[in-house]
Amino acid sequence: MDDIVIVQGRRLDGPELEQLGLWVREHPGWSRRRLSVELASRWDWRNGAGQLKDMAARTLLLKLHQRGVLELPARRQVPTNRMRCVAAELALAQETPPPAVEGTLEELGPLQLKEVSGQVGERTWVKQALRRHHYLGFKGAVGENLQYVIGDGQGRRLACLVFGAAAWKCQDRDQFIGWSAPQRQSNLSLIANNTRFLILPSVRVPHLGSWILGQVQRQLAPDWESKYGHRVVLAETFVEAPRYRGTVYRAANWQRIGRTRGRTRQDRHTCIQVPAKDIYVYPLSRGFREALQG
Repeated sequence: MDDIVIVQGRRLDGPELEQLGLWVREHPGWSRRRLSVELASRWDWRNGAGQLKDMAARTLLLKLHQRGVLELPARRQVPTNRMRCVAAELALAQETPPPAVEGTLEELGPLQLKEVSGQVGERTWVKQALRRHHYLGFKGAVGENLQYVIGDGQGRRLACLVFGAAAWKCQDRDQFIGWSAPQRQSNLSLIANNTRFLILPSVRVPHLGSWILGQVQRQLAPDWESKYGHRVVLAETFVEAPRYRGTVYRAANWQRIGRTRGRTRQDRHTCIQVPAKDIYVYPLSRGFREALQG
């Protein structure tokens, strides 16, 4: 087996994959959850806060299972958190559409930006709002991520954002940073990717988007370090062209540094064509290049 798998910066070659498959077969009575926890413990796979990265281990095992590298046991039960999410989604589906919100930023009262990735109800609202109104939809966040909800002085939800893992490779971004492939592999976790940004269609408030980004830009790095124990020094996002012009990012001082080549990370044979996207970045630290090249 000469395949190589990379999950969140972890590289496994053929012999390691063979050994991992043998280890799974040696424990046929273990559940998927126990396999994930045991694997993270075995590798001492932890985030900067010292927490086991068992969900990252679960992602790795599921990908290997889907590719036929190893055989995982059948899922034994629906997780409790998932049942709570289903109940919350059903409740949201029965809600009436939100009324139109118009006016100025001042008229909305004090706006609030909250990080909600640890709150089931708010996280479910983010998921449902993105599914309904974002052109890319949303299946949920995997791996390290932060999710924000913006509300007004009356408690009405206006918008949401999701930040997750950075793109593994991006030629123009990598040239902008000036790092080597080993440096990218070691320090990719210092970049956060704004994968979703939605202002509800019923909300029409001038300058709301740039206000939101301005707040997030100040809060993102400390929130990430508080949750995961390590900082992020650069934010990135990809804006599909010509569908969008990136006006809100430019207004918030993000820098356009190039355009993607219209390929995906699954495109191993350069035959999958997807829309090209403009690449925007925002430094969260003055010494971001030094940190990323370290």
